[in-house]
Order: sequence, then structure tokens, then C-alpha cells
Amino acid sequence: MKIIVTSIFVQDQDKALAFYSNVLGFVKKQDVPAGEFRWITLVSPDDQRGTELLLEPNNHPAAKEYQEKLFADGIPVTMFGIAGIHEEYERLVNKGVTFTMEPTVMGDITIAVFDDTCGNLIQMMEQ
Repeated sequence: MKIIVTSIFVQDQDKALAFYSNVLGFVKKQDVPAGEFRWITLVSPDDQRGTELLLEPNNHPAAKEYQEKLFADGIPVTMFGIAGIHEEYERLVNKGVTFTMEPTVMGDITIAVFDDTCGNLIQMMEQ
């Protein structure tokens, strides 16, 4: 058994697609109509057969409340692995990304947290 899709709730699928592809650099894998929304997944450009990230609409009240409470408490919804966190931090800052935590060493890892503009905090980690 392996993880093939993981999802994050987003306030606006089009805005999220633009951010995750144009700013973060993920590659759109699927974009299929699904009722009033779409099934939109992205993958790492370095692993296009790997785990897909689903941009899930937060239209359900429980999803919206979950997303808002995590954001308000400063809790990231997911984590992305980065080979060079300081370089990626600079690249994203130059693209206008807001960080709530600059690269910070914690034991054997370095982490940073940014706002995805779609209602989530995302953590990056370099090992």
C-alpha cells in the first residue's frame, strides 16, 4: 500500500492552482470537472509519477472551520521536502510569498512556514 493522493482544502481552486503551479513550481497532473468544482491534482516536477496533491474545495462548513482554525493557530496543513531551504526561501520571498517562520534549525532539520494565499500555512523541511 502507498499514498497516491493527499489533499489540502483551498478557498479558491483557480487561485490555488495558480499559486501551486506558477509560484511553487508544481506541475498540474489532472484537472477534471467534478460537479460544481474540479478534481485538480499537482505533482512534483521531479517526480511526476509520485504522490499527487489534490486542491480540495473547502465548501463544506466543517472543512472551512478546520482550515480557519489551523491557520489561526499557526499550524501547517502539510509539509514539503526541500533540498536547499535557504535558496528556496529566497526564491519564494522574491516571488512575494509571505513567511510566518523563516528557515529555522530544529535538531537535525531546518524548517520554514509560509502562507499559500488560499487559507493554509505550509511547512518546508530540509533534512
